[in-house]
Amino acid sequence: MAVNRVPVLKKCRSLGLEPMVLGIDKKSKRQLKRANRKVSEYGLQLREKQKAKFIYGVLEKPFRNYFKKADQKAGMTGENLMTMLESRLDNVVFRMGLARTRKEARQIVDHKHVLVNGKIVNIPSYLVSAGDVIEIKEKAKSSQRYKDILSVTAGRLVPEWIEADQENLKATVKALPTRDQIDVPVDEMLIVELYSK
Repeated sequence: MAVNRVPVLKKCRSLGLEPMVLGIDKKSKRQLKRANRKVSEYGLQLREKQKAKFIYGVLEKPFRNYFKKADQKAGMTGENLMTMLESRLDNVVFRMGLARTRKEARQIVDHKHVLVNGKIVNIPSYLVSAGDVIEIKEKAKSSQRYKDILSVTAGRLVPEWIEADQENLKATVKALPTRDQIDVPVDEMLIVELYSK
């Protein structure tokens, strides 16, 4: 399985991202020494794609597949793409406040701790639908891990498209998110332009 092993803060610096977007509380003290070169149109489009891939932890091939599916759906391709990325199971677990980062959420899903509508789902890329009930399985609820996570993520805002019950480690997806409910600093129109060449 392919794994991205680039140091997170270094990647954040190169993409111009705040580490807080990923749920990381650290700040890099280094300054990026970049010559004031003019970035081409292609360079800007590529950077936006890399940002989206890095934030959601998706590799190139699955990302391209998401784009194809988003393109076939009715509506704006860019908005469809962002909605699909946002409704991945690992991202929903992160948004519920049951993981400090999306990587940790992915691991929680991989380790079969998550139930979707009462069934164990261990596929991080599983796309949730409106009305799905997501919860941590009974056996794992009492573990110290989730108490520690909730103490860290207690101040994080749960988006309005998710109805979270953090005491019972449970949430309901009220509706799929619209683009204005997704607070990710990515310009999806540049991604659409890049792939439609």
